[in-house]
Amino acid sequence: MKLTRQEWLKLRVPLIIFALALIFITVFVSVAENHKNVVKSGLGAQKNQLAQAQQKYRTSGHEKETIVKYLPLYQALVNDGFIGEERRIEWVDSLRTIHQKNKFFKINYSIASQEDYKPTFPLNAGTFKPKHSLMKLELSMLHEGDLLTLINALDAEETTPFILRDCELTRLVQSIPNTFSPNMQAKCELDWLTMHEPQESKP
Repeated sequence: MKLTRQEWLKLRVPLIIFALALIFITVFVSVAENHKNVVKSGLGAQKNQLAQAQQKYRTSGHEKETIVKYLPLYQALVNDGFIGEERRIEWVDSLRTIHQKNKFFKINYSIASQEDYKPTFPLNAGTFKPKHSLMKLELSMLHEGDLLTLINALDAEETTPFILRDCELTRLVQSIPNTFSPNMQAKCELDWLTMHEPQESKP
């Protein structure tokens, strides 16, 4: 069927309205779909934030338990001088106290500058930095037991932990026999050990 010109003119307005309606529907559907994607993406981000917050909460709880568990031990190591700055004055005071208490003949000592400690055994110090200070000792003795007494007394003192490197014993020749004088001399080296806490990053 062929439409006349007048009939086409009558249909022009409805056709234009129909075309505009199609365009509007298409735009509306596109906007609605885009809004749906935005909402979905925002919901996913909120879920991720919630999961991260829950993980941080669980982690903070675990860290709190760890701190509560190990804080007394950590504080004890700080009090003993193992963690923190070296305590040379306390080391010297301990030697003097042991010397006077046990009435040793003579003790000479020297302490080298503190250096990084590189042990020959596996050591997992984490973020702490192990340090050591070399002390050289010379002890005049009546017999070998004096050296054991000195080492055991140092170990019993509430001071920084140490590692005995080596000792060399030398027998002395008495110029006057049967007198109360040193018969032996010991030369020892030991390491006073400390752990330095990690430096906090400056802002």
